[in-house]
Amino acid sequence: MTKRCCIWLVCAAALAAGACGEKFIPNTEIPDNDENRAIVAFCERYRHAVEDRNVGLILSLASPRYFDNSGTPSADDDIDRAGLETVLTERFREVQTMRYEIKYRSVYETIGVIYVEYTYNMAFQYMVGEKTKWANRTADNRLELERVGDGYLVLTGM
Repeated sequence: MTKRCCIWLVCAAALAAGACGEKFIPNTEIPDNDENRAIVAFCERYRHAVEDRNVGLILSLASPRYFDNSGTPSADDDIDRAGLETVLTERFREVQTMRYEIKYRSVYETIGVIYVEYTYNMAFQYMVGEKTKWANRTADNRLELERVGDGYLVLTGM
């Protein structure tokens, strides 16, 4: 076998190995399979509801067991399902326009809870008195989901 032939075979093998690698859902770092596609589709419903400031739809995606401690040890900023509507209504009241983008990084399940880790970028226009202002936030977040029938509900992270 010639040296040229060996190089070609090594290159062909490398290309074939790369072609057989794990596929990801487009624009994510999530392995492409039916379960992950369903989870990302559910999370996209949530993302669009936030962009539309649709409190009713967001609430419909929240579990009756929803609870968020806001990442602090203090209980005075904790939000349960009953308080979620008030918090969302207050936060969206002054918002005029919103863009909410998500880059999904991982999906995994432990003891019946599905974890969706992502980075978001939120840009929004809001009113302060008579003036319009813009704000931009980028941060990492995690939604925790539970299976309900053939769908999902958010346990925490909204």
